Amino acid sequence: MAYEVNGVELETDEEGYLLEPNYSDEIVPIIAETEGLAMNDERWAVVNYMREQYKEHGHTPTFRNMLKDWEKIRPGTDSKYLYTQFPEMPAKQAAKVAGLPKPYGKGGY
Repeated sequence: MAYEVNGVELETDEEGYLLEPNYSDEIVPIIAETEGLAMNDERWAVVNYMREQYKEHGHTPTFRNMLKDWEKIRPGTDSKYLYTQFPEMPAKQAAKVAGLPKPYGKGGY
């Protein structure tokens, strides 16, 4: 499987995660569509958060750490909110939609 963006084919693993991170905003709606998601402001906020975490740490956060961070970013955020945005395991699905490689272990570090 591969995604095509602006005439360039981007390689993926067998699950559809990019092999190399791609921070282009053009890739996000393409991957989101394959996941059955329509991008909105809330999903973009999560995508940008995942990208920042990857750039800063070299990997994405676990769901637990993701939830803790989101409680600080948007007080009152709970796991239900993240599952509403990314119903197929938020830490993994958000990383995929963000154009990042497959997370380690159970969705992050």
